[in-house]
Amino acid sequence: MKNRFRTLLEENRWFKSVPNALTLCNSLCGFTAMLLTLQVYHSPKGVMEVFALSAWVILFAMIFDALDGFAARIFNAASMKGIQMDSLADMVTFGVAPAIICAILAHCGKQMNIWQTVITYGFCGVYLGCAALRLATYNVHAMVEKKSGDKFSGLPSPGGAAAICSVVILCKTYSAPIKYLEFGLPIYAAILGLLMVSNVSYIHIGKWLFSIRRNKKRLAVFLIILLAVGAFKIAAVVALINLYIFSGPVIALFGKIKSITGGGANRQNQTA
Repeated sequence: MKNRFRTLLEENRWFKSVPNALTLCNSLCGFTAMLLTLQVYHSPKGVMEVFALSAWVILFAMIFDALDGFAARIFNAASMKGIQMDSLADMVTFGVAPAIICAILAHCGKQMNIWQTVITYGFCGVYLGCAALRLATYNVHAMVEKKSGDKFSGLPSPGGAAAICSVVILCKTYSAPIKYLEFGLPIYAAILGLLMVSNVSYIHIGKWLFSIRRNKKRLAVFLIILLAVGAFKIAAVVALINLYIFSGPVIALFGKIKSITGGGANRQNQTA
């Protein structure tokens, strides 16, 4: 079977282009999300509808982001060019597009003075800059390390984008006033950006999902997640995304406390 598959790949070299095509689809989704967001000035009656649609496009792009790496492994098409393209596409879709959503949402909510504008856009700039640093660091590690681990060091950029998009979609679904997002969302975006460039560990969702077949506990957790999403829909998705976001700092904090208390106990035992 493997030999037949290898022969098929050799006879159809265009399979090697599939991963890069998926990566381009990812970047096109980000471009589409930006274009949709700019339409908000022409549809004042449906402001949140426009932002929610842009958010859904960004979330949809995550399918392409997941598939391009999978396709590269399946078709044995992994390359440095593919890694660079993937990060560039992620910068467009999960870096620039969410920052634009935050900035325009804050701007169209009400008239801001010059200082409010500078501060708000500054928060969005923090998210954008941290996403760029995060992806550049990832590229460097990808060039040095042959295999990636089961955890990320710092929040992955798709995770940060998903958190922003989930909040926008939640507010649209439950008709929350836009004033709740005007300043809160840019601040949240800046926090997400700082988490991207932190040393906080995050679970690799893709590898976690591939491991559920061999781990009964993870399979049970996955089934519970599916039931929660089926029962509570958007609210459950938003809760799960933000639970993932804050799981890293919380686990790191408990680990720090445990190491401090454990170190203190060891010193007491040595003194005794």
